[in-house]
Amino acid sequence: MLRNLLCGAQNAVMELVRILESRGGVARRRTLLQLGFTAAELRKGVAAGIVRNPAQGVYAIPEADPQYLAAANRHGLLTCVSAASYYRLWRLHDHRELHLQLKPGVHHAGVVAHRTSRFRSAQTAPVAALADVLSDALRCLPEPEALVMVQSAVGRGEIAQEFLHRNLPGKRNAKARKVLALAYGRADSVLEVLARSHFIKAGIGFEQHVQIPGIGEVDFVLEGFLIVELDGATHFEARGVKRDRRRDNASVLRGNPVLRYFYDDVVHHPERMMSQIHGVLDRGRELGISRPRRR
Repeated sequence: MLRNLLCGAQNAVMELVRILESRGGVARRRTLLQLGFTAAELRKGVAAGIVRNPAQGVYAIPEADPQYLAAANRHGLLTCVSAASYYRLWRLHDHRELHLQLKPGVHHAGVVAHRTSRFRSAQTAPVAALADVLSDALRCLPEPEALVMVQSAVGRGEIAQEFLHRNLPGKRNAKARKVLALAYGRADSVLEVLARSHFIKAGIGFEQHVQIPGIGEVDFVLEGFLIVELDGATHFEARGVKRDRRRDNASVLRGNPVLRYFYDDVVHHPERMMSQIHGVLDRGRELGISRPRRR
């Protein structure tokens, strides 16, 4: 009987570890008790050194994600840019501050508190619902950062743009809705998202993902003649460089000038990029080859 009891206790501890692993490595005591574990089993897990008890009411495995652990310790949920990795959303920058959904009146040093919680999270890890994460980002982050996060979710069909719009009512969300309006269907990269937003705000007519005979698909055609290509990491491979140069030559022979931009241009120096684009478009208008088109 003693042997059976020992085996039962060991199995309970292993099950506790499995449950914690499925939740990003951390869970609160109340949740674990609701799942059927006893207080004695939790104590045994800690005594065995397999499970940690880093804060009152919090249990975690040693490999627990630090952000999940920080959220659980503060009775919060990761949201905004801090939840981007969980949902595999695009990000432009890392942030030192932790963005958490917290109850009103709760404050923690080094934490950006988000108070709105409109949707119940179905995630087992301490992460807010996707709709709340994106809404928080739209209200909190600079336009480019919020836009790329929203675009990655909208583009993959994980959330509807119209649904987010409906849940951002009133004057206080006007700025968020304006950023949301810049999102669209297909986007192959962060660079496309940002470049497209610059073209829209500049009032430039463009087509995107255009198939051109003898050249293939190009990223953008502005005002019917100027090709703009955005180069990611794969374009720097030897084969990619040769392919791109030959495509550029073919484009020029067709009468389409080509401008290429890199991550640094689009993300860090968009004003320089747009100045060059305006210069070519102005020249095209002077020569009568510009054909502004509706977006």
